[in-house]
Amino acid sequence: MAKNLYQAIATLIGFTIGAGILGIPFVIAKAGFVTGIIDIVLIGIAILFINLYIGEISLRTKGSHQLTGYADKYLGKWGKGLMTFSMIFGMYGALIAYTVKEGEFLFKVFSPLFGGNQIIYSLIFLVLASILIFKGIKAVEKSELYMVLLILVIVIIFAVFALPKIVISNLSVFSPDKFFLPYGVILFAYLAMAAIPELREELNHNKKSLKKAIIIGTIIPIFIYALFALLVVGVSGPENITDGAIIGFGNVLGSHILVLGLLFGTLTMATSFIAVGLALKEMFHFDFKVNKSLSSIYVVSVPLIISIILILIRIANPFFLVLDITGVISGGLAGILVVMMHWQAKKKGQIKPEYSIKGSYILSVILILLFVYGMISELLTFF
Repeated sequence: MAKNLYQAIATLIGFTIGAGILGIPFVIAKAGFVTGIIDIVLIGIAILFINLYIGEISLRTKGSHQLTGYADKYLGKWGKGLMTFSMIFGMYGALIAYTVKEGEFLFKVFSPLFGGNQIIYSLIFLVLASILIFKGIKAVEKSELYMVLLILVIVIIFAVFALPKIVISNLSVFSPDKFFLPYGVILFAYLAMAAIPELREELNHNKKSLKKAIIIGTIIPIFIYALFALLVVGVSGPENITDGAIIGFGNVLGSHILVLGLLFGTLTMATSFIAVGLALKEMFHFDFKVNKSLSSIYVVSVPLIISIILILIRIANPFFLVLDITGVISGGLAGILVVMMHWQAKKKGQIKPEYSIKGSYILSVILILLFVYGMISELLTFF
């Protein structure tokens, strides 16, 4: 495979595997391991088709666009408005989740030496991340391949230490009635739709490889998520699982794995926070004509305020709660819009694409029903 194809695959994997991976074992332990693995595979396949739809949309359209641009072109102003809401809601949800969990991780590492509380460490993290966002330093822009390799290495290290200590009974639970319980968190963990237009740019001179890049770049995270869930749930069990996975996992395997896990989680969320924060800043600046300084303030102020509120009111498992709601609302809405855009692009597209998803009408209806049911189910549960 050509070098740019490897880079495109790494870009999609890097966009996909972020802090969401840390929430997966918690929801799978609550639903039952067998139930959760089925969720990981089925939701992963659904997202694979959504990503392929976006790839086909981009290949049928002249010029470079992001999801909001495609929504505007094929659905009109209402479509652009809903896609903008979906992206902003999803980005803010991610930033809030990262801020809450970074505070917990940093507190676990540094409080024995320096004292303090979780709010202080969340504030420290926000200050450091905000400096990079204000300066506009794209710290992770071209590091996707290295980050993917680092994630793979750490997961392999986890596997070496964890496999001998897996308790088989932790992996035998199947609860069909809890099938949709992990839905929101797993959907959040797969959200990388905005990466597909970037893949098209990376493969601009080799567009025939876009389909292959999307398939490989979406399937690899399915296996990584399943393996990570196997290790953490198998070792920790439902009684020791934590909503960020690492602390409970490390408590069972020992301090060396706890430190490595906390480092893994901290770096993953920090790079994700900066990448998402910069994308949100650019959206405010370019799409809404807000100046750069004020855009940066908008980016950091919302997660600051909401994270402090969540910590102060001591809401149970806030990381899980934010990932769940964000995944269902943002991912579900964006998924529905992508399906509708795909229908219109097949009719109104300007270019013959390098690939086309055949017989997609029935599949598209199934995907819409999945996203609609997930959103309704989550909202009814929440309220």
